[in-house]
Amino acid sequence: MEEKKFNQIGVSFKGSGSYVPHQILSNQKISQKVDTSDEWIKSRTGISERRISSSEDNVTDMGYKAALNAIQKANWDIKTIDLIVLATSTPHDLFGSAPSIQAKLGASNAVAFDLTAACSGFLFALITASQFLKGGNFKRALVIGADQLSSFVDWNDRRSCILFGDGAGALAIEATNKFDNFIGFDMRTDGERGCFLNLPSKNIKDSIIDNIDFVSGGFSPIQMNGQEVYKFAVREVPIILKKLFKITNYSSDQVDWLVLHQANQRILDSVGEKLKIPKEKILSNLEKYGNTSAATIPLVMDEAIRKNRIKQNDIIATSGFGAGLSWGSALIKWG
Repeated sequence: MEEKKFNQIGVSFKGSGSYVPHQILSNQKISQKVDTSDEWIKSRTGISERRISSSEDNVTDMGYKAALNAIQKANWDIKTIDLIVLATSTPHDLFGSAPSIQAKLGASNAVAFDLTAACSGFLFALITASQFLKGGNFKRALVIGADQLSSFVDWNDRRSCILFGDGAGALAIEATNKFDNFIGFDMRTDGERGCFLNLPSKNIKDSIIDNIDFVSGGFSPIQMNGQEVYKFAVREVPIILKKLFKITNYSSDQVDWLVLHQANQRILDSVGEKLKIPKEKILSNLEKYGNTSAATIPLVMDEAIRKNRIKQNDIIATSGFGAGLSWGSALIKWG
């Protein structure tokens, strides 16, 4: 049977969804574990609390709930979904959690796979899915960002344990032959600086039999040079966004919303200042959730959409950045 090819030129945005675990870990509670304080954490990061997965939560379940919300907002028949891309660095199954989400949704006609790019993951997944749609073989796609970093944090390291939380977000996107609301994008990787942020394997050596060694599976806690990551973000993110504005013939004053990866409030403020985008146009919810890695961008977008802040035809400049080191930007029109 001949494969159907759609005549498509662009992408539209049809719905959003999110999910966060119920457990709330406040700065006050963290200060009972390590030597820190609410004032110290807030002044340096902007974070007041974060959500922590219990034994009842995992990336598959969180991603499923966020995706289901997005499908309902889009008013889609689940059987019409062609593609599911899950951005995560903490899958429930190391072989991939997207197929489990596909099964839980009942999206039997969708191909599903994971994409790993840490805090850049959702943006990279959105770009990837959009290119599949523009290629003409797929019509509808779910892009999910979900991470459970609490499982990989050293809760005795006060430099890093204050930063991270768990959550999931999703966008439903659709191919169209009438317009293109995915205006442009750019992506970068610098592996030379990858040592600044890692979740490395433990490399525990063992022996199968004499003279035959192997390395057992497992991962060490997150290792981060916070100062270097901060310098990287405040330098590279404005550069890549300015370049995107230039190649798309847009300017920063045409942007309705700046949606950055939610890592640190000082990073958000610094990028906004360098782009001359006022604070009231910079979306932020990290005070409540901290850094949820691949989930931050769709999570903050879904909240803004549900509160009717992001409206039809709003121009959104977005950037993800983090481990790899990797970073990227995209310019979209909502709707």
